Amino acid sequence: MSDPVDPAVIDDREADRLRGELAIAAAGIGTFDWDLVTGRLDWDARLVEIFGYDADTFDSTIDGFNDRLHPDDLDRVTLALRTAIDTGGEFAATYRVCLPAGETRWVSARGRTLRASDGTPARLLGAAYDVTDQRDAELRVTRVLEAMPAGFYSLDRDWRFTHVNAAAEKLLFRNREELLGRVIWDEFPAARDSVVEEGYRRAVATGEQVSFPAYYPPPLDGWYEIRAWPSPDGLSVYFLDITARHREEQRARQTAARLALLAEVTEQLTGTMQAHRAVAMLAQLVAPSLADWAIVTLVDDVHPGVGRGVRDAGWWHSDEKVREIVERYCQVRLPALQENAFVYRALSSGEPVIVEHDATTAIREVLQPGEAQDLISELAPESIAVLPLHGRGRTVGLLSLFNGPGRGAISPADLQTATEVAGRAGMALDNARLYSQQRALAEQLQRSFLTAPPEPDHAEIVVRYLPAAAAAAVGGDWYDAFLQPDGATMLVIGDVAGHDTAAAATMGQLRSLLRGIATSHDESGPAAVLAKLDASMALLQVDTLATAAVARFEQDMDQRERGVTRMRWSSAGHLPPVTVHPDGTVAALGTFGRAEMLLGVDPDTRRTETVVTLDRGVTVLLYTDGLIERRDSDIDDGMERLLAVLADLADLPLQELCDRVIERMVEGHPDDDVALVAVRLHPQDRPRPAEAGPRILPGPVPPEPGTW
Repeated sequence: MSDPVDPAVIDDREADRLRGELAIAAAGIGTFDWDLVTGRLDWDARLVEIFGYDADTFDSTIDGFNDRLHPDDLDRVTLALRTAIDTGGEFAATYRVCLPAGETRWVSARGRTLRASDGTPARLLGAAYDVTDQRDAELRVTRVLEAMPAGFYSLDRDWRFTHVNAAAEKLLFRNREELLGRVIWDEFPAARDSVVEEGYRRAVATGEQVSFPAYYPPPLDGWYEIRAWPSPDGLSVYFLDITARHREEQRARQTAARLALLAEVTEQLTGTMQAHRAVAMLAQLVAPSLADWAIVTLVDDVHPGVGRGVRDAGWWHSDEKVREIVERYCQVRLPALQENAFVYRALSSGEPVIVEHDATTAIREVLQPGEAQDLISELAPESIAVLPLHGRGRTVGLLSLFNGPGRGAISPADLQTATEVAGRAGMALDNARLYSQQRALAEQLQRSFLTAPPEPDHAEIVVRYLPAAAAAAVGGDWYDAFLQPDGATMLVIGDVAGHDTAAAATMGQLRSLLRGIATSHDESGPAAVLAKLDASMALLQVDTLATAAVARFEQDMDQRERGVTRMRWSSAGHLPPVTVHPDGTVAALGTFGRAEMLLGVDPDTRRTETVVTLDRGVTVLLYTDGLIERRDSDIDDGMERLLAVLADLADLPLQELCDRVIERMVEGHPDDDVALVAVRLHPQDRPRPAEAGPRILPGPVPPEPGTW
């Protein structure tokens, strides 16, 4: 007789059973028990309901189960059941149940085979539950993923593909059947040790989303924008093919770089008339933008023929370590060139010469044996493009571009840019050449007007002219000094409006008119000369505006005995003369604000004169506004500076005084033309000083005691 069971133990077992039933009921799980010996299939009420039966209609057979299975799932589920029974293992399947009303449910089932004491399969116990809502959600997600234009795939924690959408198949050029269950690093080995692997592993390690662009080499040969989200199950990856966008951005960057280069070249070339110097710097602008290294070659004007007057004016290599080699190559290559050299071919034909491969050998063949050959072998260019710099009807230079093996031949886009750069450089050189010719002609013309002054007894006259540093080298400033028929000396300073050859030509007209008027009559005073000049300008239709100051130095016997000279002066809108005494006393004779009307405004303007008696030893300075005007100060400040400088330099010889005045007032290149004329009245009771130079008088003039 067995021992009685403790009622408390029975209560605990019953409680556990009830808790299990409640948990199953709460989860909506149905249970089944299939007796494999009798064939009876028992379902609980929940499972009967899931399959659309009731207690009266379910016949407790496997046929009742099969009748409700979706036809497309029947064979698969039957095979899974048979396998579990035959092997004594587990059963797991998800399948569809077709209800009498036409609805379809998704059911997930799991079971285990139990064996009898003899080892034969006896029962299959298990549970099943309705997963329709979950399956519908998954299907919705799948439909969304399949409809996405972007690629999507998911990876498990072992980096195996678990889902691949249709877009991913197209972008990866692989069917999903080829990828599912396979490791990504095995299927796409180029992704190993790349930004892709680094990004994926970082996302998994940190649990944070990552996004980055990545390039995958052929066979994909594309750029992708990748976003990866980690999850407990692995990694979800969304990616777009941005190859077209990347290439467009690359083209945009290349276009921007091209335009920036052209703008910089244009700025360098147009910012100065010293185009030869600017073009020589061209090599630094194009290397490495367009080539690894470059040479700029110029053709001198005096030797336009091929092979004559050719010189390498600039060179540059993007690698600092070999620049000295390039420099030495440029020093020795031209004398070593043979007649069929690329340089001469480009110069004679005016067409580009391009060698896309093995340029080192090709260049060596047109060089005479020696150092140049050795240097080009050391530089080892793979390709070369020699582009002519075209001017107006002639080739004014060459731009040679060299690439090493790592860069290859110059691309069509770079060649187009280089051709445009060469065109701009050629026109800049030609413009500079024409400008230099015109400037030289204009300077020659202007200086032909600015003749050397006379040197009367005991009067030293010094003239200076300095052209403006800006655009034109000539302008309307002029000085003059000459003797009148009665022996008096007349000094003139003037400024025609404008800074070009037209202003210089007009200046020449006014200078000649004034000279003719002043020397046609004895004792023509400054006011009379200016009045007649104004009238002549109107009569001869000299359409311009000008300022001028005229000073006449005269002396009678009484003044000579007293050691003084009379100066009569008149101004037409010009700055006042300045006197400098040996003791450093300086004075401006009048003020600019009280100057009379400019020339060319009203020919009937009444001109007046001022008379000043000067002691011997005094210096008188006439000048144009370029000497005192500055952009950052007004004319009164400039006048004060001039007076201070003159006071400081008063004891210097006149030649040196004029040079030092310009040096200290201008401080480099002037913003405007500068002209000045100065006279120093040396004492007459002693010989003319040696520092004044020899006496120079044009033609017959009255003896000094008469008027000077």
